Amino acid sequence: MRYKDYEGSVNDLILLKLKEMEAAHHVKILHAIESGSRAWGFASPDSDYDVRLIYVRPQNDYLKLQPKQDFIEWALDETLDINGWDLSKALQHFHKSNATLFEWANSPVVYYTTPAWQQIYGVAQRYFSCKSSMYHYYGTARKNYHEHLTNDFVKYKKYFYVLRPILACRWIEQKSCPPPVLFEELANEVLPPAYKELVQNLLETKMQMLESEKAPRIDALNAYIVKELHYYKEAIDTMHDDRTPDWDALNDIFIHTLEP
Repeated sequence: MRYKDYEGSVNDLILLKLKEMEAAHHVKILHAIESGSRAWGFASPDSDYDVRLIYVRPQNDYLKLQPKQDFIEWALDETLDINGWDLSKALQHFHKSNATLFEWANSPVVYYTTPAWQQIYGVAQRYFSCKSSMYHYYGTARKNYHEHLTNDFVKYKKYFYVLRPILACRWIEQKSCPPPVLFEELANEVLPPAYKELVQNLLETKMQMLESEKAPRIDALNAYIVKELHYYKEAIDTMHDDRTPDWDALNDIFIHTLEP
């Protein structure tokens, strides 16, 4: 895919924009990935590029008293959307077992990464919480279902915005680790066999449709979704809090990363 008048690939353009961001904001990017439907494996023909990244500032910036911005938004247009978090913010959210951040760390589409990031994520994985992550995915599935899938005609892409987090809950329940980002990997492993053909056909149809297109609601799939939402609401309520309370490992890797 070409981007407007740019002669190279979109990947090359993204790398160029990352370099521009580093220079403009005086930061060093540690990890940059694709999130959203392109990372999940079910992009539409007109899907945009959602680039997410983690960056670090020079050590002295963290010693200054004045408040500093802990995120950078570099939204270019409706096709390219690039933004990211400061390392300090990322580590604080790893401490909370932020599910979205774990997805950034495990995206199959990596535009740029560093050995420092591999060390950081090696530590951050210890803070993964099954209950916190399942609660996030359950909430995402429930919200998207009620907002987008109850009318007679629906956007088929929204099925995957509900099915994917439901399958992520099943993965975590069964394996007690972060779920894969690719929908296909989730579906192959934990989607009940009775629904695999239906979901595969839906995926093939969805990938031919534009983002705004609608088609008749699939009642059999809606019934499955409602059943799973009811099950996970009750299951999550009975789980114990498995978050890791201490900060020592995250503080240590933060200080280590800042050392010259």
